[in-house]
Amino acid sequence: MPKILIIDDSPTIVEMARVVLEEAGYEVLKAQDGQEGLESARKEKPDIIILDVMLPKMDGYNVCRMLKFDDKHKNIPIIMFTAKTSLEDEKTAKEVGANGFLTKNFDPNQLLDVVKKHLEGKV
Repeated sequence: MPKILIIDDSPTIVEMARVVLEEAGYEVLKAQDGQEGLESARKEKPDIIILDVMLPKMDGYNVCRMLKFDDKHKNIPIIMFTAKTSLEDEKTAKEVGANGFLTKNFDPNQLLDVVKKHLEGKV
C-alpha cells in the first residue's frame, strides 16, 4: 500500500484529502507544519508528499527544497498543494523541485489522478 504524507496546517483540508486517499487504498500520514513535515518525510520515507505552501515554522517551498537537495529523499514526488493559484506560485514550486501543483479547491478525482500519475512515474 503506497504511503502518502500530507503536510498542511488546515485540519479540514487534511481530513478531506485523507478520506479520498484512504478510500482509494492509500496509507495516509499527516503533519501540521513545515518542520514536522520535514521530520516525518525523513523518518517515514513516503511514496509521495502533498505539501502546502503556506505553513507554520517552515514554508512548503523550503521543505521541498530541503528534501529535493537530499540524496536520500530527492526522488520522492512532491505535489505542492495550495490556495495560491498564480503562475508565479507554480514557477516557484518548479524552481524548488516540486513535481506537481494542485489547488486546494480540488475535485477528489483530480487529487487521485495526480497521485496515481506521480506514483506510476508517468509525469
